[in-house]
Amino acid sequence: MKYRLVTLIAFLISVTGIALTTHNLTLSPNHPVVHAKLPQKSLSYLGVYEPGAPPGYRYVSAFASMAGRQPNLVGYYSGWAQPFNRSFAELVHRHGATPYIQIDPTLGYVSAIAAGTYDDSYLRPYADSVRDFGHPVVVGFGHEMNAPWYSWGYKHTAPSTFVAAWKHIVTLFNEEGAKNVTWLWTINQDQPGTKPIAKWWPGPEFVSWVGIDGYYFKSSDTFKSVFGSTIANVRRITNKPILLSETAISPKATPQSAKIGDLFTGMQKDGTLGLVWFDKDQKNDGYRHQDWRIADSFQAQAAFREWVGQTLTHY
Repeated sequence: MKYRLVTLIAFLISVTGIALTTHNLTLSPNHPVVHAKLPQKSLSYLGVYEPGAPPGYRYVSAFASMAGRQPNLVGYYSGWAQPFNRSFAELVHRHGATPYIQIDPTLGYVSAIAAGTYDDSYLRPYADSVRDFGHPVVVGFGHEMNAPWYSWGYKHTAPSTFVAAWKHIVTLFNEEGAKNVTWLWTINQDQPGTKPIAKWWPGPEFVSWVGIDGYYFKSSDTFKSVFGSTIANVRRITNKPILLSETAISPKATPQSAKIGDLFTGMQKDGTLGLVWFDKDQKNDGYRHQDWRIADSFQAQAAFREWVGQTLTHY
């Protein structure tokens, strides 16, 4: 009887799991392990960042109406010590999309993250909440670290320290069973003031996708000038899928509708996963921060909708 009971328990443990498309749940001695992988199909992701989301979804819905398609990635930026927004993640999931979160160490020290200082107070509860959500989540940490403007950028934090922190975070999430995370290593486009990206590369086992943040600022900008050298540099260190993780086209990049076509044509040529449109008005913050919305231009909206329809597929 004892042997049969042990056998039965072992069998139940071995088959316990929930498998819906790419989701499943397994058990570890201390907590469940949730697996949920996103497809890596080229030209299958339309994402958006909208101010006001979270907590609401109104502007995301307005973007979807303009684009003629519901986005399947909805992004937001999370300062250090902000918990995982489970209620917003559920809202995103109900709309058929995946939450995409950039966790930035705005109030934390990268060296302390690497040393485990914030594990029990922040990272472990965050990982547990992501795991318990049970669906795919895209997570980045310290985006644009190869640029100088953030406290985790190269003027303030050594690349080796950043890499140690990145590895520590990914390892902790895995240990907590949060294997429903797609890890997005996000760099800034090559431009004056940025540094070679190889120093920040944590290794393929710690990265799912590579994100590139890049914008069309002026009329002379093209996909090749904005993203070409960055994609080439990424390809020298990894073949991981590439997402244009933060992009938009300024009204000053005239004609804006033609530049939208150039963006989508470039994605087709290079086989990127897709894009996340940064739909925000930053026009009062200087040349590099402009009004990235396309709501004020009928021609730009029509071009965007047309290119989304003929270029992006559904995964």
